[in-house]
Amino acid sequence: MATSVPTESARILASLKRILRARGITYAELGRRIRLSEASVKRVFSRATLSLQRLEQMCEAAAVSIQEVMRLAGESDTDRSEFLTLEQERALAADPMLFACYYLIANGRTGSEVAIELSSDERAVRRLMVRLEALRLIKLRSGLRAQALASTAIAWRPDGPVRQMYERQVRTEFLQSPFTAQGEALHFKSAELSEASQRVFLRKLERLAAEFRDLADLDRMVPSNQKRSVACLMAMRPWVFSMFASLRGE
Repeated sequence: MATSVPTESARILASLKRILRARGITYAELGRRIRLSEASVKRVFSRATLSLQRLEQMCEAAAVSIQEVMRLAGESDTDRSEFLTLEQERALAADPMLFACYYLIANGRTGSEVAIELSSDERAVRRLMVRLEALRLIKLRSGLRAQALASTAIAWRPDGPVRQMYERQVRTEFLQSPFTAQGEALHFKSAELSEASQRVFLRKLERLAAEFRDLADLDRMVPSNQKRSVACLMAMRPWVFSMFASLRGE
């Protein structure tokens, strides 16, 4: 059975929905901002009917440019993935400079900006970019530019070479903070939950991780001087504090 190919309007609306979700804007809030009822907004998205004027209104309400919406719609055609192959992970884990170059490109840096951040020259960066293209991690563009072929927020393999190489160091460095500065937060909760509640919370964590990825993809083209590298650690597992476990004789 043949699968239907999304129309251009449908792809644009799908990208716009990702942006609204990432911005935390509901259909009701969007309707209020553009003076439409919630039902009318839902109709626009369900029927995939969108005039240029309405698109401009929605983009303005979401504080995003039409260009960004079109870029995300175009990237959806390339089937961007949040996972890399084992071969790709091995290559990145084996070469810190290659890894750093890929990370910067995935976050929207040009080759010239990569050269500055890595204290390298553009010729060396071009060689790294050629290797990354050979690994099918990026697509080279003119003017020492490239497009990453995976989502900005990559999900590394749990037992893969990147996590084996860097995870212990990353965890140690990441948690060496009181998490009291502006833009920082640490929430640790412990309680007894039923299996049903655990499943609900796990789904919420998965949605939150998806929203983080959407924000990262949306901000890919934001100028580097208007953003900074951030990390988010989300985890949940059955756990008992060791002191309690020893008191219980476990």
